[in-house]
Amino acid sequence: MSLSWELLILLSLRACLAEDSRHGPVFTQEPSDSVFPLSSDDKQVFINCKAKGNPPPHYRWKVDGREIKPELESHYSFVEGNLLINNPHVINHGGVYQCFATNMFGTVVSREANVQFAFLQNFSSKTRNTVSVREGQAVVLLCGPPPHYGEIKYSWVFNGRRGFLQQDARRFVSQRTGNLYIAKVEWSDEGNYTCAVRNIMTNTSVLSSPTPVVLRRDAVMGEYEPKIEVRFPETLRVSKGSSVKLECFALGNPVPSISWRRADGNPLPGKIKINHSSGVLEIPYFRPEDAGVYECVAQNSRGRNAARGQLLFYDLEHLHWAQSIKDTQMAIDTNLQWECKALGKPRPTYRWLKNGLLLSSQGRHHVESGTLSISRISLSDAGMFQCVAENDLGAVYASAELKVVASPPDFSHRPVRKSTVVQKGGELILECRPSASPRALVFWWRWGQLLKDTQRQTIMEDGSLRITNITQSDAGRYTCVARNHFGSASSTGTVVVKDPTKIIVPPLSLDATLGQSLVLPCEVSSDLSLSLSFKWFFNGKPIDFSRQEHFEMIGGGFAGDLMVRNIQLKHSGKYVCMVHTDLDTVSAAADVIVRGPPGAPQGLVVSDITDSTVQLLWEAGPDNHSPVTTYMVQARTPFSIGWQSVRTVPDPVSGHIQQATVQDLSPWVDYEFRVVAINSVGIGEPSLPSTQIRTKASVPKVAPLSVSGGGGARGELVIVWEPVPEEQQSGEDFGYIVAFRPSDSSTWIQSVMASADASRYVYRNDSLLPLSRHEVRVGVFNSRGEGPFSQTITVLSAEEEPSEAPSRVWARSLSSSEVEVFWESIPTGSRTDKIITYEVLFWEEGSEVQRSVSVTTTTARLSALKPSTVYLISVRAQNSAGLGPRSPAFNITTKKPPPSRPPGNIEWNLTNSKIFLNWEHVKALENESEVTGYKVVYRPNWNSKTTILETKRPSVALHVPSGDDYLIEIKAVTEGGDGASSGPIRIPMMSSLNSQGHCCLLPPHVTFGTVFIVLTMNL
Repeated sequence: MSLSWELLILLSLRACLAEDSRHGPVFTQEPSDSVFPLSSDDKQVFINCKAKGNPPPHYRWKVDGREIKPELESHYSFVEGNLLINNPHVINHGGVYQCFATNMFGTVVSREANVQFAFLQNFSSKTRNTVSVREGQAVVLLCGPPPHYGEIKYSWVFNGRRGFLQQDARRFVSQRTGNLYIAKVEWSDEGNYTCAVRNIMTNTSVLSSPTPVVLRRDAVMGEYEPKIEVRFPETLRVSKGSSVKLECFALGNPVPSISWRRADGNPLPGKIKINHSSGVLEIPYFRPEDAGVYECVAQNSRGRNAARGQLLFYDLEHLHWAQSIKDTQMAIDTNLQWECKALGKPRPTYRWLKNGLLLSSQGRHHVESGTLSISRISLSDAGMFQCVAENDLGAVYASAELKVVASPPDFSHRPVRKSTVVQKGGELILECRPSASPRALVFWWRWGQLLKDTQRQTIMEDGSLRITNITQSDAGRYTCVARNHFGSASSTGTVVVKDPTKIIVPPLSLDATLGQSLVLPCEVSSDLSLSLSFKWFFNGKPIDFSRQEHFEMIGGGFAGDLMVRNIQLKHSGKYVCMVHTDLDTVSAAADVIVRGPPGAPQGLVVSDITDSTVQLLWEAGPDNHSPVTTYMVQARTPFSIGWQSVRTVPDPVSGHIQQATVQDLSPWVDYEFRVVAINSVGIGEPSLPSTQIRTKASVPKVAPLSVSGGGGARGELVIVWEPVPEEQQSGEDFGYIVAFRPSDSSTWIQSVMASADASRYVYRNDSLLPLSRHEVRVGVFNSRGEGPFSQTITVLSAEEEPSEAPSRVWARSLSSSEVEVFWESIPTGSRTDKIITYEVLFWEEGSEVQRSVSVTTTTARLSALKPSTVYLISVRAQNSAGLGPRSPAFNITTKKPPPSRPPGNIEWNLTNSKIFLNWEHVKALENESEVTGYKVVYRPNWNSKTTILETKRPSVALHVPSGDDYLIEIKAVTEGGDGASSGPIRIPMMSSLNSQGHCCLLPPHVTFGTVFIVLTMNL
C-alpha cells in the first residue's frame, strides 16, 4: 500500500472525527433482574434499556442468547430502547435478557437480566386419603404444594373454619415443606385439614383438598421419647448480613418441649428471635460471630433427643469497580493498554468485548485477565470496548470508546510562546507541542541555523528546547519545525534576557529579649524594568500587616525591611523575606529566638508531709530559650499576707533540679505551695498553686508573750498574757497552763485554761496579802502534749483601796460658771501601790443630784455651773483596788452672772488705716457682776484668725491694714465672765476715703447677716 493513498484516506477521516460532540453509545439505564407477578390483570411487562450517543443509537435484544425479532414474534415489541412483552407466558418468556445499543462508532452490551414470572397454580382436585391415628399418637399431614414461582407461605385450615390453625408446642407448620406436624393427637384434633398456600408476590392463595383425620377407638398410644421430625441442615453456609431461619420440631408423648443452644456453650446472640412454638430460630443480620454449631433439644418425661447443625459464615461482597476504563483517543501506530479491576467475593474473572463480541488474544490484540493490550493501533481498532467482571453473584460492565486519529502537525491550538523573558544564569524551556498523529519529529532553528544538542542546549524528548546557564547571547528568535508522514508546520517565539534579582542584604538570625524591638533587613538588587513586591512569612504563613500590631514593613524601593515591635515569645521562629518580580522569586530566611522569663512549672505535687517539712516535686515548664538557673518556692497560709518565700533544701534550688524539701513550716497549718522559675532574663510566671495540705500536729513550740499582771480587787492575783496565734498552736485542743507561786515558796500552783483565746487568769484567795510578790509563768499544751513555758516574771497581788481621804480641800470661784478645786495627795503605803485617779464630787446645796469628774492631778476645774449658787465639794482617791473614803464637804458660791445687755450705740470712724470705736458704757444690774472693762474682737472678713484687744474705757482705736473689710464684736468684761456680744459689725475699708458710721442695739432676732449700719462718707 502506498503512502500517498494512506495519506488521502487519513486526512478525510480526520475531518469526520474532528467533531468532539460525536461519540459512541453509553448506557444510562440497563435491565436488571426482575420477577413479575402474573395475574389476570397483567397484560404487559416492560424491561428498560436506554443509551445516549451521537448519532443516537439503535437497539436490539437477546433472550437466552437468541436474538429477538419483533416482526416475527408478536409477544415482543421495542419502545425506543425498551422491550415490551405482551401477554407474557411463564415458560416461553422467562429467561436471561440482554440489550445491545449501536451507532456508527460501535456497539455496547448491557448487563444480563434474569427475568422470571411469579405464579401459583391450583392444587389437584383429587380427594385425599383419610388418616387414621390413635389418641396420643403423632401425625404428619403432607401439603404437596402445586407448581409455583416466587416466595410462598403455608398455613392450614381446620374443619373449614375462618382463620388458620394456630401453632403451639403441639402443632407446627414447616415453611420449607408446608407439612403440618402434630406431636400428640388429641380427640379435639379429629376433623378435616386443608393446606393453604399464598404467593407473597402475586398475593394469590389456593387451597388443597381436605385431609380427614379420624381417631381409632381400639387403643391409646403409650408414652415414648421425642423423635425429631423436622431438622435443619447439618451444614449451612450463610452470607454476611442475611437472615437465616432454622426449623426444628419433635413428635412424642408427652408433648416434647423444644429449646435452643449453642454447642460451644456461648450464649445465644441477643438479636435471635424464637417463635411462640419454639420451632423456628431466626438469626437476622448474620455476622462472623454468629457462626458455629447450633443445637435443638427436644425433651419430655420419657427422654430427650437433639439435632445439630453448623452455620458457616460466607463473606459475600457484590462486585464493584476499583479501576475502570475511560474513553481514549489514540494516534495511529501507537500502543494502547487498558486495565480494569473489580473488587468482590468470590474473586471475579474477566472478559473483554469489542462492539459486543468477545475478544481473545490474537495478532496485535492481547487479553490477560483485566488487561487489554493493542499494539500498533490502526483505524480498524476504533470502536466500543467493554470489560466484564463476573462471579457467582453477578457481573459488572465497564465501557469505553477508542478513537483512532491521524493528522499533520498543527500549531493553531498550542503555538510556541511569542515572547519569553528569562534571567541571566537561569534556565529556559521553550515548549514545542503541536497536535499531530502520529507524533511529529521536532527541529529547532535560530538565525537560519539548525540547533543541535550542546553542553547548555538540549532538545528534550517531548520536543521542548532546554537552555541552561542563560547568557545575553541567548536572546533572539527561535523557530520550532514539526514533521510527520502527513505534513509539516512551524511556530516562532522570541527570548528576552534580563539581569536576575538578588538579595544583597538578607535578614540575619538573631536572639532577642522579650519586649525588645528589632529590624530584619531585606534589600535587593534587580533589573530596573521589573517591578518588585516584598512579602514576609513567619513560620511558613504570610504576615498580614493590616492585622498585626507587632509587625510593620519599612523601607521602600529596593528595601522591604521587617520591624518587629515589642517582641513576644510567640514571635520565635523562622522569618522569610520573599521578593517577587515578573520573572523570578528569591527569598532569604533568618531564625529569630525570643528569650524571656521561664514559663510556669507544671504538675506540682506535695508529698512526705511532716509537722515542719514537705517534699515538693514538679516538672519544668518552657524555658523560653533561656535555661532556668534557679527555682524559688513560695507558700501561703490562711494567716499570711499573700505568698511568702520559704526555706528549702537545697537552698537555692538549682535549675536542673525539679524537687525540694520545704523546711521550718508551722505544725497543723494549711499550706499551699507554688514554684517560680528564674533565668537570666528574669522571674517567670508561678506555677498553679498546689493542692492545699495540712502539716502534721506536734507539741506546741511557742510560749505566750507579754506575760504580766497585777491589779484587780483585794484578794486577787491577776495574770495576763498575749494569746498564741492560731498558726503557732501546732495542733488541736490548744490551751494554757498558768503556774504561779509566792516568792518565798518552792511549790508551783498550776491552773489549766482549755481555751486557745484565753488571755487573762485571776486567782482569788482572801488570805492573799496586798501587793505580795509572786513568780508567774504561762505554758501551752495541745492534743500532742505540753509545750514550753514563758520566762518567769514577778507579779504583785492586788492592793487595798485607799484608807484615807484627801486633805486640805479648798476651792475658789473663777466666774459665774466655773470653780477651781485644790487638795493634797495621799501618800503611798505598804498595802497600796499608787493612786490612779482622784474623783471630785459636787452638788448644789440642798440637792441630792451629784456630778463628778476624775483627774490624775491634785487640782480640778468644775464648769457648767449655775451663777450665784452655793455648791458642796468632796474628793476621794482611787487605786486599782477601788475608791477610798470621801473628804469632808467644802462649800463655795459662784460669782454673779455678767451683764445680759451688750454694748450699745456703737460709733466708728475710719481714717486711713485707723478705726476709732466708741460705745455706750454697760451698766450692770443688781444681780449681775460689775463691768471692769471691755473686749474688742476683730478679724478680716476673709480670715478666721481673730485679734482681741482689752480696754478699761468704752472707746478704742484699732490699727488695721487698708483695703480689707473687717468684722468687729464688743463684749463687757466682769468677774462673772464675759457679757453679751454686740454681734458682728462689718466695716468696709475703701482706699483714699474717710468714712464714719454707727449702729444701734438690735433686736435679739437679728443675726450676723442682718446688722444695720449707717454709713457716711466724707469726700
